[in-house]
Amino acid sequence: MTQMRTLFDKIWDSHVVQNVTDGPAQLYIDRLYCHEVTSPQAFDGLRRRRLRCFRPQNIFCMPDHNIPTHDQDKPIADPVSRKQVETLKSNTAEFGLSYYGVMHPDNGIIHVVGPEKGLSLPGMTIVCGDSHTSTHGAIGAIAFGIGTSEVEMVMASQCVLQQKPKTMRITVDGKLAQGVTAKDLALYLMAQLTTSGATGYFVEYAGEAVRSLSMEGRLTLCNLSIEMGARGGIVAPDDVTIDYVRGKDYAPKGEAWDEAVAYWRTLRSDDDAVFDKEYRFCAAGIEPRITYGTNPGMGIGISESIPTLDKIDKDSRASFVKSLDYMDFTPGQQLLGHKIDYVFLGACTNGRIEDFRAFASVVRGRRKHADVVAWLVPGSWSVMRQIKAEGIDKTLADAGFEIRQPGCSACLAMNDDQIPEGKYCVSTSNRNFEGRQGRGARTILASPLVAAASAVAGCICDPREFLQ
Repeated sequence: MTQMRTLFDKIWDSHVVQNVTDGPAQLYIDRLYCHEVTSPQAFDGLRRRRLRCFRPQNIFCMPDHNIPTHDQDKPIADPVSRKQVETLKSNTAEFGLSYYGVMHPDNGIIHVVGPEKGLSLPGMTIVCGDSHTSTHGAIGAIAFGIGTSEVEMVMASQCVLQQKPKTMRITVDGKLAQGVTAKDLALYLMAQLTTSGATGYFVEYAGEAVRSLSMEGRLTLCNLSIEMGARGGIVAPDDVTIDYVRGKDYAPKGEAWDEAVAYWRTLRSDDDAVFDKEYRFCAAGIEPRITYGTNPGMGIGISESIPTLDKIDKDSRASFVKSLDYMDFTPGQQLLGHKIDYVFLGACTNGRIEDFRAFASVVRGRRKHADVVAWLVPGSWSVMRQIKAEGIDKTLADAGFEIRQPGCSACLAMNDDQIPEGKYCVSTSNRNFEGRQGRGARTILASPLVAAASAVAGCICDPREFLQ
């Protein structure tokens, strides 16, 4: 009898070169993405061993973390950032790799560019020295972050040694309500499972609510898989996937396209496939979400209050109190109407064209609050071109907003877009750790709709007020 397999099993098994006895699998990798932060040591390792990249045509590199989001035509002011970006440029030239540098028309955040160029395709294995590589699982690929030594391993052999993760399926029934986005769904799941609830697992997302998401929504959902502790997330390819990939630069063409689509349609979990763990949720009860603490799992519905101490497990109370002290919040506090200082739209989580469309839909005909500093940062130059082509830039300008140049920006404090100490930022990024957006910065994770409404109101605001 044929064993029923999960989608993850099918892709993983087809990429196993060999299994090491009592050890990991040697896994073939279709795509390696490199940015400037986690690659220098890998290149140095190749030099020490006098090796070249085994399949350079499968490696794509671009700076994104350290680059400024203004004056990109000028030398980078920060010497450390400048050195990292220049090192990546010289390394890619030496090793003959595809490189999309600063101001290149295809530059951007690597987890935004990969899907939009068709570099990330269903059935692939994709790795990068960055935890949010899980983003590409939305395409129907196995995608996960790796360490620098593993980056070197893939460069040298196009393979990586990996223990096979366990499998988890999260099914979300029903449809998300108006004003509720993929970001809200992800924040809800993190609150339910906690930031360690999927540790050791690769998560397949299923159900009507997931199927109803656009590809860009699925990219957001899979991007945040890592914040539940998961190795990665994946959505089975369907018509949404195929329509998204069709015609992209690196997508198959002609007969190769027809053959690829036929294969992609086989990429689904068998009806009787057994997962190591399963969860089921209902979409109907999910509302726009915000975080109140210092990990992405510390979140609430926007109309709810921060939990009181008696609702927190005794073993977690010390860290709960520490988080609230950092954020200057109190147990039981409601955050609707709480004054904010900054709004950030962008990152590999929410820096795509749909995110800018959503933000613009709220601020259209309104004005940015005078006390709010807003950083609106496209995830790539391609997104920037779409913003201009659709007139979104004019809508935003009329509302008092400016669009910055592409990059990781205020997602993390590795460039000059940093939130000042003690200031509150409603952010569409993926992490709200202490100091993540700058020393002493207070980050409230939210969707583009919540960010837009808050930017107009000058305080945490329910976007449904503007969508009625």
